[in-house]
Amino acid sequence: MKEKVEKLLETKKAIELGGGEKRIEKQHEKKKLTARERINLLLDEDSFIEMDAFVKHRCTNFGMENTEAAADGVVTGYGTVEGRLVFVYAQDFTVLGGSLGEMHAAKICKVQEMALKMGAPIVGINDSGGARIQEGVDALSGYGKIFYRNTLASGVIPQISVIMGPCAGGAVYSPALTDFIFMVDKTSQMFITGPQVIKTVTGEDVTQEELGGANTHNKISGVAHFIDKTEEECIQRIRTLLGYLPSNNLETSPIYECIDNINRVDESLNELVPVNPNKPYDMKEIVKLLADDGEFFEVQPYYAENIITGYIRLNGKTIGVVGNQPKVLAGCLDINASDKAGRFIRTCDAFNIPLLNLVDVPGFLPGTDQEYGGIIRHGAKMLYAYSEATVPKVTLIVRKAYGGAYLAMCSKDLGADQVFAWPNAEIAVMGPDGAANIIFKNDIKNSSNPIETRHEKIEEYRDTVANPYIAAQRGFVDDVIVPSITRPRLISAFDMLESKRETNPSKKHGNLPV
Repeated sequence: MKEKVEKLLETKKAIELGGGEKRIEKQHEKKKLTARERINLLLDEDSFIEMDAFVKHRCTNFGMENTEAAADGVVTGYGTVEGRLVFVYAQDFTVLGGSLGEMHAAKICKVQEMALKMGAPIVGINDSGGARIQEGVDALSGYGKIFYRNTLASGVIPQISVIMGPCAGGAVYSPALTDFIFMVDKTSQMFITGPQVIKTVTGEDVTQEELGGANTHNKISGVAHFIDKTEEECIQRIRTLLGYLPSNNLETSPIYECIDNINRVDESLNELVPVNPNKPYDMKEIVKLLADDGEFFEVQPYYAENIITGYIRLNGKTIGVVGNQPKVLAGCLDINASDKAGRFIRTCDAFNIPLLNLVDVPGFLPGTDQEYGGIIRHGAKMLYAYSEATVPKVTLIVRKAYGGAYLAMCSKDLGADQVFAWPNAEIAVMGPDGAANIIFKNDIKNSSNPIETRHEKIEEYRDTVANPYIAAQRGFVDDVIVPSITRPRLISAFDMLESKRETNPSKKHGNLPV
């Protein structure tokens, strides 16, 4: 037995070396960690249990029968993050470039299935040259099986994809089907077709970084959600995100001890929003003043910056925040903002995370680019997402709430459970300036002092229609509150809504306006 145990330990040690010392050194030279180093950083110390370490490929084409591939190029298993069960797989670039073949895919599928059965999050670390060409259709089949399981798990368990090297061709669709995508600056790339193919087909010259780097997907395409400078920072951010999420769709997020005063009154909120409705300010300042300890975990901070999405805690409980950003495009909703918000709303709803909506929106962004790009269809995604969501929904109208954008930011009619407004809020079909020009056009035109008359009519419209008290009289606003007491009012509202039970009509699925 002793000899057999020694042989077992030697075999495992060889497998843990992956592609060998030289390839590990090359990985480190590129400022990249190995698959096992990444897993050990992600999971609690000494909690990782590896599965299928002895799996080998079965390919006999093109000399593959003589090729050893430790763990077939992917490390799979489970462990804990802050004591909670998490499943993980990490492609090993030191072994055949992390390429995906039949057995490589089978290992990933097995860990996906186990995560789904156990109701635990799964983190997939991608670092691969793509499909293993020698295995042909078996490799393609492997991708298809992974995509299928990604889809089955969607909305059931949190799925997190981490891009820590190349991710090209069909490989990109597994991350695209998951809930969150993390990338590392300068070492992560995602693209369907590489620069060489693009050069051949279209004549365009583009680098890998320009085509599919972390900056590209975080700022331009919106494919990714997070960007970090180093792999270590990226992995720490994943651990933080997991703390905001439940393990599955039948649970709620972990509740943390709240040291911050739940009855905290913040007088600075009374002065933060400018009196001039056209003057910008930073909505993130409001978010941080409302949150426990001022902590805001922002999602997609560099994409569609005219809308803010992310997580805070109120009295230790996770809350998803959607807020207009007056600093960018005056807080207008556009195509990208609608996509970003719609996706975030549905993610929160899938995982039982209540929603706080901070509204200061003048409308949808006008222009032919928006109309030709389908703003009607894209804007409808937000309407659909809010209407479909059954989690507690609280809306706070901070300043402007005009037209269809007022509805799109979760008005009472779209299912908001509680709607609060600050006393300076303006709720109307359009802003008082524009409305006065239409309603009082003749009065202004025939006046001996058009400028003064216009100003009077603007104030008349504001007093008659565009103020929170009119909406409150009709029940569309539940309360007009002093800004400084917003935090305790929100905590009270979400505590009250904790037992909310709401179900939508039974159906196979809705027809989301994609």
